[in-house]
This record gives sequence, C-alpha cells and structure tokens, in this order.
Amino acid sequence: MASDSPDPLMTLCTDYCLYNLEGTLCYLLDNETLRLHPDIFLPSEICDRLVNEYVELVNADTIFEHNENFFTLFSEPRSTRLARIHLREDIVQDQDLEAIRKQDLVELFLTNCEKLTAKSLQTLGSFSPTLVSLSLFGCTNIFYEEENPGGCEDDLNPTRQVLVKDFTFEGFSRLRFLNLGQMTKGVNVESLLRPLASLTALDLSGIQLNDIIFLTQWKDSLASLVLYNMDLCEEHVQVIAQLRKLRHLDISRDRLSSYYKFKLTQWVLNLFVENLVNLTSLDISGHIMLENCCSSSEDEKVGQTSISPEMSSITPLRNLKQPLQFLGLFETTLCHLSHIPAYKVTGAKSEEQVLNAIEAYTEHRPEITSRAINNLFDITRIEHCNQHLRALKLVITALKCHKYDKNIQVTGSATLFYLTHAEYRLEQSIKLRRQVVQVVLSGMESYQEVTVQRNCCLTLCNFSIPEEVEFQYRRVNELLLNILNPTRQDESIQRIAVHLCNALVCQVDNDHKEAVGKMGFVMCDQVMEFSWSALWNITDETPNNCEMFLNYSGMKLFLECLKEFPDKQELHRNMLGLLGNVAEVEELRPQLMTSQFISVFSNLLDSEADGIEVSYNACGVLSHIMFDGPEAWMISEPRREEVVDRMWAAIQRWDVNSRRNINYRSFEPILRLIPQGISPVSQHWATWALYNLVSVYPDKYCPLLIKEGGLLLLSDMIKMASARPETKEMGRKVIEHCNNFMDKNMDTSR
Repeated sequence: MASDSPDPLMTLCTDYCLYNLEGTLCYLLDNETLRLHPDIFLPSEICDRLVNEYVELVNADTIFEHNENFFTLFSEPRSTRLARIHLREDIVQDQDLEAIRKQDLVELFLTNCEKLTAKSLQTLGSFSPTLVSLSLFGCTNIFYEEENPGGCEDDLNPTRQVLVKDFTFEGFSRLRFLNLGQMTKGVNVESLLRPLASLTALDLSGIQLNDIIFLTQWKDSLASLVLYNMDLCEEHVQVIAQLRKLRHLDISRDRLSSYYKFKLTQWVLNLFVENLVNLTSLDISGHIMLENCCSSSEDEKVGQTSISPEMSSITPLRNLKQPLQFLGLFETTLCHLSHIPAYKVTGAKSEEQVLNAIEAYTEHRPEITSRAINNLFDITRIEHCNQHLRALKLVITALKCHKYDKNIQVTGSATLFYLTHAEYRLEQSIKLRRQVVQVVLSGMESYQEVTVQRNCCLTLCNFSIPEEVEFQYRRVNELLLNILNPTRQDESIQRIAVHLCNALVCQVDNDHKEAVGKMGFVMCDQVMEFSWSALWNITDETPNNCEMFLNYSGMKLFLECLKEFPDKQELHRNMLGLLGNVAEVEELRPQLMTSQFISVFSNLLDSEADGIEVSYNACGVLSHIMFDGPEAWMISEPRREEVVDRMWAAIQRWDVNSRRNINYRSFEPILRLIPQGISPVSQHWATWALYNLVSVYPDKYCPLLIKEGGLLLLSDMIKMASARPETKEMGRKVIEHCNNFMDKNMDTSR
C-alpha cells in the first residue's frame, strides 16, 4: 500500500514559505515589490529547493500565483546561494536568468523555456566558470535576437528575429553534461561545441546533422550520447562506433514523425556490440529492422525467458559480456521476443515494458509517452494492472509535465479513470488519491477538450464525494459549474457534472453550500432533473441560498417546469424538496403566500408520484406556512381551512412503513413544529415524519432524534391540550421505538 506518511519537514517548510513569502522570508517594498529580509542567509540546499518547488507549483497549481520579482530574491549570493536549479515552461524569461547571474551555478536545466532569447545566451556566460551540467532542451528561441533592438516596432513593422551564429561555449571549461535537444535549425553545432574540452554526456535530440565526425574529439570522455530522431547513415554509425567510452547510446526515433532513410541492420548492432564494450544502456526504439536479427522460432520456445546474452533472441546481442541495464525497444518487433538480454526493457509486450517506456520518455518525448500511456490504457481497461501504484504515479507525472499536450491529456485522463476504480482503492493512500484529484482538476482547467473534460469528470466519480475532494472544494465546484454553462452542448458531460455537484453539496456543512450558491448553479434543459436535485441539496438549512433561489426567479422556473414536465415524478419530488427548504426560512415564507403557489402545493397533496414523496414534500411546505398562523394567511383563495382539511386527508392516506428517498442530516426544521398549538396539522405532519423515519430506518434516525432532544419535545407535546389524539398516539409510538432501540443497543457487559 502507498504510504500516507507526511511529507518531509523540508518539503512542508518549503511549500509554506512559498505560499506565504511576505509573511516568512520577505517583505513588500513600496507595497508592491518583494524583498528578502536583510537578516536572512539561505544555503544552496534550501535555495535550490525554493526555486525548483516554486517552478513546480506555478506549473501545477492554478491557485499559486507567479510573482514577477521572485527570481530577484536570489540575486545576491551573500544572502542566497543557488547551485542546482531546474526551470521549465513559459514562466522563465530573460530577466529571470539575468536576476541570478551572480550565482555560481553548477547545474542549470532549462526545459521548454520558449520565452528565452539570445539575451539569455549572454547570461549563460556568467555561469561558465562553475557550470557542469546545462540543458537547453526545447528552448527554441534562445538562439534568436532582435535584428534592430533599438528600432521602432509597430503592427506594420514588427521586430524581425534573426539567428545568432557567433555564440559558442568558449570558457565553459567545467561543462560535462549538455542537452541541446530540439535546438533551432541553422545553428552550427560543431562550432558551438568545439571549445568544450571533455564532454561526458551530450543530447542532440531532434537535430539533423550530415556529419558528426566532430564527436570523436570526445572519444576518450563521452559516456552518454542521445541522437533521438536524427536520421542516421552509415557514416554516422562508423563515427559512433569510435566512441568507445560510451555507456549509454540512444539512436531511437519517433516511428510516426517523418520518413527515415536509415534502417537498422544486423551489421549495425554487431558493430556497436563489438566496439562499444562499455555499453550498459541502448535505445533503438522505433526502428525498422532491415534484415532478420532474431533467432528461430524453435529457439524461442525452449526454456523460460532469460536475460543471459548467450540465450538472446536478438542474435547480435549474444556477444554482450553481460546483460544491459536498459534496452529501448518501444514500437519495434524485437520487444515481443522471449529472451532479451537486459534488466529493464521498454516495449509494448507487457505491463512492465509499457511502464518502463512511460518512465523513460515522459520528460522529453511526449509524442512517445502518449502512445505508451495508450498501451497502458488498454491494459487497465481489459486486464488487471499488477503494478497499479507505479502506473498511477507515472501517469500523474506525465499529466503534470505535459498539461497542454492533447494526446497525453486524453489518454492519461482515460487511464486515470481505470486506475482509480474500486478494485485498486484500498492500496491507494490518501496522499496519492489527492494527487490524482489535483492533476484531474489541473487538466480540466488547462484543457477544454470535450474528451478530457468527460474523462476527468468520470474519474472524479471514482472518489468518495465530498470527503475526498473537500480539500479542493471551491475549485471543483467552479469547474463543474463551468461545464453546466448553457453554451456547452455536451449533454453527457453535463449529466455527470450535475451528479457530482449534487454529491458535493449533499453531505457538507452550510458554509460550503453557501459558497456553491454564491457561485451560481446554471440550469440546463438536458439536466433539469439533476439540477433541481442539486438545488435541493445546496438550499438545505442554508437560508442565503434559499433567498438566492427566490431572487433569481426560482418560483417562476418551478411553475414552468411543473407545466412542461407534468409526468416527471423525480423532478416533482426534487422541486418540492427544495421548496420545503425555502419554506423552513421564516422571513422567506411570505413570498410563497400567493393564491397561485398555495393552489399548486394543495393540488400536489393528492399526487401519488414517486410513492408518497411529492405529496409528503408538498405537505411539508404547507406545514411551515401554516405554522405562521391564521393572521399570516393573506389570500382569499384557497381558504386556509380548506387547505388544512386536504393536508389531514393526505397524511391519513400515507403508509407509515413507506421506504423513503430522502436524507435528513438534522431534525431541527421538523422538531420546531412539535411544541406549538397554532397549527395542529403541522404538528401532526412533523410527528408522522418522525414516526415513519424511526420505524423504517431505526439505526440511522433513532440516535439522531435522541441526540437532538426530540423525545423530550414529543413528551411535552403529548401533554398539550391542543394536540390531536392521533398525533399524541403517534408521538408515544415514536418514543417507544426509540426506547426499544436504546434498550436493544445498550452495552450490558461488565
């Protein structure tokens, strides 16, 4: 089972400081600019955590706001030290790197920072004496600068961007790790890299180079080389074979991206195995094998699967001295073989291979990751996922990392639905399930695509509502209410959304219900029945929401729905339940005192729709109105006595053993009708309601009635001269039921 242990103290403190910068590390200068307190000194271990976690929060948490002055807090090394920072996406701009240029950075990872320009190339030079690891992956504009920086720009003459061709890594004497993946076309890679004396790791993903002979200048130091999606040729292969220190080689490709002339052959694999004797990791995913590199089918059937090189089903790999630590075979036929000489393999043959693929490719290859998650989706949909905790964490990471990638959001959200099913729930910690909720909500906020919205709503249905989402209560409701906007025409999503809204407001406190009311429920014809149910719930013991219902023409809508849907029993029950909540609010009852409304309520007393529910709710509305006394009866028709007679007749028709489609969290609105003599029929309705509920659901409602002092009120009512005999008799039965319940459940152990 996933751990529910709290986060490390460092994490908790870091997050608290970031959410409360002004109250902890900083003060506001001139009421607008954040400044670090002058008596603070923070070592690199803390500063690195603050910066890296800040970037994560800005990208993942919509509640967390980006502060344009944040990076200036780390401008002075005498008070804040930075060493290893990972920045990503568009929140990072040229001025942010400029703000920290005095820092002695050892590691700087910039991932998909598309707002960085050539100004940041100049800033990188400030880090050159200390920088060991640098990633510029996906920083597609960092080699561009304005053609005329001081010129005049307007709509007719926008500033032209030109490619910087004179920048090199001259002076970066300590640089060992470099990632230039997805670098802009036109940059002379050889000239750029030539000054680097001893690279150990180089990533040139997505860069097309006709000649890579310059790589041999690092043949005695280069341990890792990534040439993902580079269209190779025989000359490339010959150069690679000279890099004898390589431990990791990645020549994989995206099978769907474009046409590749290069085909992987047995000769190529043999060349790598013979020359790259230190190789422990090889990725050839996506390649088509030009000739047969596999053992015969007879060999495949012999014995159990083995990772031993001499047993390898991939014949060129039989010459390996030991199994590889990693072998990428995703979207190749080789992953389906039995004997693969590697401890970790990516592919589509098994759950293990698929999870390995998601893990290996998530950060930099969303196009591959989405297809791997799609494979996982098929597994979770059809089979049982054996490593569901690992799978869940990997999908969460992919969704957070690529929140604007349509394919990942669609496949990832669909997979989450199956991974959060009841069969896996017991092994999932509260912390992990909260992560799912947060990534689902982020997906709904970031991507309005219909399929994503539907998948996310369905995933939320796998959670206990409202308990498991209460920590994000307002955010959930705002997203669901947005789905209910009439301009959105997808009926299936709206139905799911209203079901969730209904569940959200059914069991929470009144503060939450009032908050939902203030957000404003939107009615849609397609989800009318569900919407009334939700309105019933958010007005329960919440007077402000009841008032909003009346102020926004709720009674007009009630009459229109009653006329438009005369035979929808569930709808009638829900509408009358809501009006019962309105009638419980004394100051709102005068708005119900019209001939039209009272006539409608009186006629519904005779309804047999949904068992007794519609008649019961109509009688409840009238009972509260009658409680105000004859002087509050401001209409001539129908007469008060006539309505009272119809109420008595209706109650006598009801079966006291009727099972109910209702849920009371408190009896307070009913109990207030017991100790009074103004309206005996209201008193009788309240007593009947209690009698029915404690008779049919004693385990639930006897304790509630006892807890809220109902037995004392009933005892006093029995002594009242104004109470009707049948009401008193029913009151005695309620008390008897509750006493029997207490006797039955009393602890007699010694």
